[in-house]
Amino acid sequence: MNLVNLYKKTDLSFIEKLSHIAEKNDKIDPELYSKYGVKRGLREEDGKGVLVGLTRVGSVLGYEVSEDGVKKPIPGKLIYRGYDVEELIKDSADNSQFGFEQTAYLLLFGELPDKDQLEEFKIKLGELRQLPPGFTEDMIMKAPSSDIMNKLARGVLASYSYDSNPEDVSAANVLRQCVELLSRFSTLVAYAYQAKRRYYDGKSMYIHNPKPELSTAENFLRLIRRDKEYDRLEAELLDLALILHAEHGGGNNSTFSIHVVSSTDTDTYSAVAAAVGSLKGRRHGGANIKVMHMMDDIKANVKDWSSEKEVEAYLRKILRKEAFDRTGLIYGQGHAVYTISDPRAILLRDKAKELAESKGFSDEFALYCLIEKLVPKVFAEEKGSDKQICTNVDFFSGFVYSMLNIPRELFTPLFAISRIAGWSAHRLEEIVSGGRIYRPAFKQVEELKEYIPLNKRKE
Repeated sequence: MNLVNLYKKTDLSFIEKLSHIAEKNDKIDPELYSKYGVKRGLREEDGKGVLVGLTRVGSVLGYEVSEDGVKKPIPGKLIYRGYDVEELIKDSADNSQFGFEQTAYLLLFGELPDKDQLEEFKIKLGELRQLPPGFTEDMIMKAPSSDIMNKLARGVLASYSYDSNPEDVSAANVLRQCVELLSRFSTLVAYAYQAKRRYYDGKSMYIHNPKPELSTAENFLRLIRRDKEYDRLEAELLDLALILHAEHGGGNNSTFSIHVVSSTDTDTYSAVAAAVGSLKGRRHGGANIKVMHMMDDIKANVKDWSSEKEVEAYLRKILRKEAFDRTGLIYGQGHAVYTISDPRAILLRDKAKELAESKGFSDEFALYCLIEKLVPKVFAEEKGSDKQICTNVDFFSGFVYSMLNIPRELFTPLFAISRIAGWSAHRLEEIVSGGRIYRPAFKQVEELKEYIPLNKRKE
């Protein structure tokens, strides 16, 4: 039985009747934003983010600005602690190692580990993957959720109760808490998924113990699969995805959220739960699922996936709001910072080709690449715009997870398993260097009104 049916819904029809009043009184004239110079979404008119802070953790490069203020597009670069992420990935491949753990070390501590430091860090992560005694039964199985991101946030908050020193915001204690969360996120997500399968989907639930000697990618594949089996290429591709999603500068919504909440001097669990809630939003962490829904639609409506003519015609229909969800958006294309290219998309695409060939997805992979090739041309012609459009990481990440037989409900939680590394680094940075609570301004645009006593109000 669906768990939802076990609970009686509260009758809130009277609230629904009043909702149109609330909506009417919450609307703000869009012209007022321009009148008062409001930076909506903390963005400038050209889409560039408003500078609100400084960071040493990571940066996203998509263009250069000349001395006279002109922006020049450049091939995208993703930088972790001053190092190009491509170098991290190459180093891991050259040493036949999974690289997410080294990436997490770099983000947390600000420098590259030597072999002994990395090995000690990996051992510690392995020891901590197992959840505290009773946590799985009491905090996950007894309170499952239909949404795994919701359960992850609750699991993070519940971790406060299992911490003997939860309120201490010294750098050493926060680092200890962050390392524990980094290690346990994959277990929390996997167990939340299994509970969801059992209580909401009516399917079998498999609770496997994590193995300390395995990497984050290997453990996750092991925990979500009935037979616990995976091959090296699968784990390598998931590890690559984790590296590429671990950090993306301080301005993305969830990372900015952890800066804002951390600036209040609250505990680590509250700050991280806020970041999880931010990432859960469809405008942030759920973008690759939108891509998958769009690709389902394209595959269903384009007969010949190899036909450039047919694919181009359908892309034009999407842009004209004549197909798919009628929004006029081709998901997985374009980025707020990257212009010529998104390095994450390129790295993931190149590795995905290898898995596609081994698993019989070559035709589908070719369709993705054809769309990637056609979009800039179609967009320019349909929109009459010279704006440069590049494929972003969300376009290929969902396809990669699908080839790994990872359910779509785990796509965004996987993002969180990776991004907890970057979030932790930014929380530490805020504690060490912030020192001031975030307090931006909002202008009141409601007129002052004469108060009307209750007995004089009209029905």
